[in-house]
Amino acid sequence: MPLTIIGGGLAGCEAAWQAASLGVSVDLYEMKPQKFSPAHQLPGLAELVCSNSLRGDSLENAVGLLKEELRRLGSLFMEGAEATRVPAGGALAVDREKFSTFITDRVASHPLITLHRGEVTEIPDAGIVVIASGPLTSDSLAAVIASLAGDYLYFYDAIAPIVSSDSVDMGTVFAASRYGKGDGDDYLNCPLSAEEYEAFVDALLAAEKVPARDFEKVVHFEGCMPVEEMAARGRETLRFGPMKPVGLVDPRTGLEPHAVVQLRKENLEGTMYNLVGFQTKLTWPEQRRIFRMIPGLESAEFVRLGSMHRNTFINAPALLAPTFQLKSDPRIFFAGQITGVEGYVESAGSGYLAGINAALAARGEEPILPPRTTALGALVHHVTNAEVKSFQPMNVNYGLFPELGGRVKKKERRQKLAERALADLEAWGATFEEKIHVR
Repeated sequence: MPLTIIGGGLAGCEAAWQAASLGVSVDLYEMKPQKFSPAHQLPGLAELVCSNSLRGDSLENAVGLLKEELRRLGSLFMEGAEATRVPAGGALAVDREKFSTFITDRVASHPLITLHRGEVTEIPDAGIVVIASGPLTSDSLAAVIASLAGDYLYFYDAIAPIVSSDSVDMGTVFAASRYGKGDGDDYLNCPLSAEEYEAFVDALLAAEKVPARDFEKVVHFEGCMPVEEMAARGRETLRFGPMKPVGLVDPRTGLEPHAVVQLRKENLEGTMYNLVGFQTKLTWPEQRRIFRMIPGLESAEFVRLGSMHRNTFINAPALLAPTFQLKSDPRIFFAGQITGVEGYVESAGSGYLAGINAALAARGEEPILPPRTTALGALVHHVTNAEVKSFQPMNVNYGLFPELGGRVKKKERRQKLAERALADLEAWGATFEEKIHVR
């Protein structure tokens, strides 16, 4: 039985790849380049929008563990990330264009995947379907999903500006990674004195913002809070957030600045830099004016300015089984950020599981679930078992994992959780070795 996947983002591509790897024919639908969302620009599949960073790569972070699990599970997402990696200290970051090209080429060339370009406005009324339309689902498809899901939730987040490297004043900024991690040129740091910081905060607080329409309720996800919203929470908030100077020493003074703005490479060539943590909903003229107040960016050329975009997600605990199947219609699966998993890595993880289970359903076989002790299993359990009334998107984190038995020293807890997760992942893979393969 063929499988239909709607959406060619990270989750949709991962789902298609895994299903095809199990011998199931896949029809993958992507609306680009015929139609673009407000935030997408590239014609290829699996476009990264908010940042080129896939966050921490250490097992000290749950997202690092999730990436290691996906590596061992044969994830296309992780294969592409490793092939297009750029320096980013302790984080895994990629060249966005090369990453999209890599995934597009692999998916389009798979003999069991047929790629269709064009917007989907109806859900097939027969066969197995995976809806991976993403947080920027088109209005027409969102209306159809709403008819399936009943009342669905949404929130808004923002993307950060990008500047050209040759417009940065290299005599003002200094190259350094926090606490000396990674190569010294992974990040450029714009140092601010106390006076410069206070003036910058004043400007943010008084800046003109893009207004929300009257019928829209604006709810910002904490992990992608606009910089001006953070400033409004208190004058020191930014100094404990994206402008934190801790661990960064200006080599010219030998001291930590009062505050810093970090710039991270946006591509392998280092021709563009992303303002780390500076997602925003300021108007474009205000962005140019205020961000040029940052030392080193007085003459900045903005390759991309920040903007707001709608993120749509369903109330997964009320609607989805742990297999990501719609409770009211099990032939329909959901995957990606539309399920309420937050982040690129988490989206790919949900796509992996939805693709595997959709393929098994197409073959008439029982679905499988990873152990809750794994990062993937912990995330899936949370998304499908959280409190319905207060459900919000969630990144993977060690707080979602079942506790360890016995007494464990606090500083060893994460290491022990990671060790248990990888051991349980291997045992789980052995149980289903005829269906999946764990490396």
